[in-house]
Amino acid sequence: MNARPRHAYVHVPFCRHRCGYCDFTLVAGRDDLIDRYFAALTVELERLREPLQLDTLYLGGGTPSHLGPDGLRRLFDLLTPRLRLDTNAEVTLEANPLDVTDDLVAACQDLGVTRVSLGAQSLDATTLKALDRDHGPADVRRAVERLIAAGFVVNLDVMTAAPGQSLAHVEADLAAGVALGVQHVSVYCLTWEQGTAFESARARGELVPAEESLERAMFEAAIDGLTAAGFEHYEVSNFARPGFRCRHNEAYWDCRPWEAFGPGAARFDGRTRITSHRSTTTWINKVLAGDDGTGDVDAMTAEQAARERIVVGLRRRDGVERAPFQAASGFDLDVLVRPSIGRWVAGGLATDDGVRVRLTRAGLLVSDALWADVLG
Repeated sequence: MNARPRHAYVHVPFCRHRCGYCDFTLVAGRDDLIDRYFAALTVELERLREPLQLDTLYLGGGTPSHLGPDGLRRLFDLLTPRLRLDTNAEVTLEANPLDVTDDLVAACQDLGVTRVSLGAQSLDATTLKALDRDHGPADVRRAVERLIAAGFVVNLDVMTAAPGQSLAHVEADLAAGVALGVQHVSVYCLTWEQGTAFESARARGELVPAEESLERAMFEAAIDGLTAAGFEHYEVSNFARPGFRCRHNEAYWDCRPWEAFGPGAARFDGRTRITSHRSTTTWINKVLAGDDGTGDVDAMTAEQAARERIVVGLRRRDGVERAPFQAASGFDLDVLVRPSIGRWVAGGLATDDGVRVRLTRAGLLVSDALWADVLG
C-alpha cells in the first residue's frame, strides 16, 4: 500500500483574462462563480477522512492571486483543517504580476506562502503584447521587487518562440530576470494548442510559429545564459539557484503520490492518475449535487508506471539511476529500455556509466521525440 501523500495541489480556475495561447482549466470574467467554487472545494476536501500532513502545497490555476488578499485568506481557511503544513513546508502560489500589491504580499506572509511563481512570460513590451498578456514590463519588475524584499522565493516564468520574438529578445528577457534577483526560472516554448485563439489565428494565416531552428537556439540560449549566471539546469524547463529547486515539482518527477483538488486537478497514488472534470462549471455543479466530479481516470499497469517513471526521470539532469529505479518500480531499467539506451548513447543523445543514464544537451533538445521509445 502506498504511503499517504505528503504533497497537494489546489487548482484555482479564475483569471481576469484568458491569453490567446492558453488551454488551461480556467474561467475569465466569472468572479460570480467564486462563492460556488469555494463551496464545492469544501465538499471535495471532505474526501480526506483525516488531515494530510504536507511537505509541499502548490496553488495553481488559473490565477490564484486573482482571489486577492481576502480571497486567499478565505481559501486557506478552507484548506487548513484538512491540509496541514509541516514547519518547513514549501507553499507555492502562482501569481499575475498585476495582482502583487503590498496587501497581497502581506496576506501571503500571514498565510505561510514561501514561494511565488510569477506568470511574467517576458519583460519586453512587444513580446507581452504578442502573447496577449495584460501586464507590462514595469509590472513584472515591481512585483518581483516587492516579493524579494518580503523574503519570498520567486520563480519567473519565461516564454520563448512567441510570435515575432527574436533570439535577442529571449536573451534580454533572461538577463533581465537574472538581474531582478529571482531564485528560479522556468522556460517554456510556446505551444499551439487546439481550441485556443492562437491556433485559430495560425490556421487563418494570421500568426506564424517560429522556425524549429530558432526555437532550438532560444532554448540553448536559456541553458547558456542561466547556467553562466549560476543557475542549475535541473529539469528540461527549470533552472534554480543552488538550494532553490521546486520541491513540489520534484515530488511529481519522483512519482511520489500527491493529492489534488479543484477542476482539472489530477491526483496520483503511484499507479493511477485521477483528473477532475476540466469544465469549472461542470465540476462545481457535479460536486455540489453530490455527484462524482471525476473527468478522466488513467490506471496504469506496474510496467506502464515504471516506463512513465523513466520518462520523468530522464527529463531531469540527474537522469535515472538503476538501483533506486529498480527499488521504486520493481523493474530492471535495462530489461525495459536497454536497446533504446544503446541507440541514444550511440547517437550522442545520452550517457550511460553503468550506474546512471542521463540525456546529454543534444538529447534534451529533442527529448519529446524520444519518449515513444520508452512508452511503446
